[in-house]
Order: sequence, then structure tokens, then C-alpha cells
Amino acid sequence: MSSPIPMDETMWNGLIHSGIAGTMFGLPYVPPKKEAIKAAQADLAFIGFPFDSTQISRTGANYGPRGIREHSSLFLTYNATSDIDLSQKFRMVDCGDIPVIPGDVENTMKIATETISNIIAGGARPVLIGGDHSVTIGGARAFAQHHEKPGLILFDTHYDTADDIGGVKDSHCCPISRAVDAGFDPRHMVLIGISGWLNPRTELENARRHGLTVITLDEIIRDGAKAAGQKAARIAGGARDVYLTIDIDALDATVAPGTCVPTAGGMMLREMFEILAQFKELNIGGLDIVEVAPSLDPTKVTQIAANRIILETLAMLKAS
Repeated sequence: MSSPIPMDETMWNGLIHSGIAGTMFGLPYVPPKKEAIKAAQADLAFIGFPFDSTQISRTGANYGPRGIREHSSLFLTYNATSDIDLSQKFRMVDCGDIPVIPGDVENTMKIATETISNIIAGGARPVLIGGDHSVTIGGARAFAQHHEKPGLILFDTHYDTADDIGGVKDSHCCPISRAVDAGFDPRHMVLIGISGWLNPRTELENARRHGLTVITLDEIIRDGAKAAGQKAARIAGGARDVYLTIDIDALDATVAPGTCVPTAGGMMLREMFEILAQFKELNIGGLDIVEVAPSLDPTKVTQIAANRIILETLAMLKAS
């Protein structure tokens, strides 16, 4: 993929905080090129997306990929409770970071869509590490290029169904609307963990207009996490392929304070794990985790939680 602007080799590649100081879980680095992915026989590829130029609240999610990678060293890819070894289940690689253009949403999304599409074309499932929630737009567009009328599952405090923010269509408030535009089937799209006090009326109206299934935080508290996961799997499972997007702010602020809009009274980690466990039969072909902002969490528990979510999700996924 050619760069849209000439690159000065003496400068940083896009951003000072981009690039990998260490790979996820110490995995081998493979460039995000179709032939390189094929040659590595990778069936799962991590790709950082250090971009938060659309953030309307606290910033810092652009450091998410680096912070999550750094704390991945606290974990093994083996679970001694379930006897699952992810390094045996998947051929995993780390493709580094997408070369974002700070402040340029449109061209960054074009680069991201092409990069992620290369990973999918190379035979690997992409695992995006954000970044604000706009990164899902690049992931969703690439996914829709390779899968017809896919489904989608969102974990989030927010609907993310805005049509635009001040005329910006590719905002972190808009990934669900852009997924619909890209060809995702609204009948098989589920939003999980939505909290009433943190959403505008128009986003509720847009969710209804699109015909999306919404499982609110209140419903999870009332009916339980397992029931919520089963409902989501039933709805999304009507599509052949599913994209999973996890906003860390779906979690309670005591669990994930390092995010741009922390949620008071949000979902607990164990509830999220119970919901994820219900997705074992779904064909999840791509996923992301977004809105981790390391600079907003001096304890680093948010990055640690993000890694645990990634591991639990990969353990649940079907092997290739």
C-alpha cells in the first residue's frame, strides 16, 4: 500500500506514540500485507489503530494499542483452568499499527480499510486494538468487503448510532450507523450494555429506525448476563458472519477508569465474560477493543482488563 503523502524517513511514522515497542503476547511481527499474512499462515492478526481524532470527550485512546501491548506481558496464552492454549488453537501474529494521519479522519479511514482488508484477504481474522470507537468504521468497512450482509455485536454504554457529529460522518459516535451504510444487516445487529443516562434522544431514535436489537444494562441486571448473551447470539447468529466490537466503557468505572467516558454503575467483567461465553457457536470473523486511554488510569487496571477481555474472547472463538 502506497502512502498518500511523501514520508520523511527522519521523522516518526505518523505519530510519536505509534509503532510497537513490543508485540501482543510476544507474538511474531508480520507486516499487514496479504502475501506476508499468507506466507506466515496466520489465521489471527492483531493490528493497532492509534487514532482518537474524533473524540468528543477526554482524549488519550490513541495510546491504547501501546498500553494494551505493554500489559499483555502479564498474561500467558495458556489457561490452566480450561487447558486452552491459544498459541496452539490459532496461528497468531502482530501486524503493528495502522499508519494514521493525525486530524485527517477521511484519509485515515481509507488507509485503515485497505490495511484491514489486506489482513482478511491474507486469510487471517483481524483483531483491532483502538483507538477511539471510530476505528470500528475502518474494521466494519473492510469486513463488509469480504462478507455479505454480516451481523454485528457491540458492547458499549453508548448507542453509537449518530449519523454525524458536526458534519463528521466517521466519528466515534457513528460506527453503528456507518456499519449499516457499509452493508451490515440491522436484523442481526445487537447493542449490549446501553446505559440510559449517557445517550442523546436522537441516537435512541436512530437505533429504533434502523431496527437494531438493544440489550440495555437494566435488562442485564434484571435477567442476568447469560440470558443477555443467549439473546444476542440468537439475533446475531442469523447472519453467516459476525463482527464483534467491544468498547471498554461498557464496564463499570471501577473496573475501567482509563477510558474517555467512564461509566458509573456499568457492567462488571464477570458479566461480560458470561455474555461472551454464549457466542461460541457464532462465526466471528473479526473483532476490536476500543476506547482504552492509558493516560487516564494511573493504576493501569484498564489495560489489564482489556487484555483479559481479549484472551477470553479468543478462547471463545471457533478455531479456523
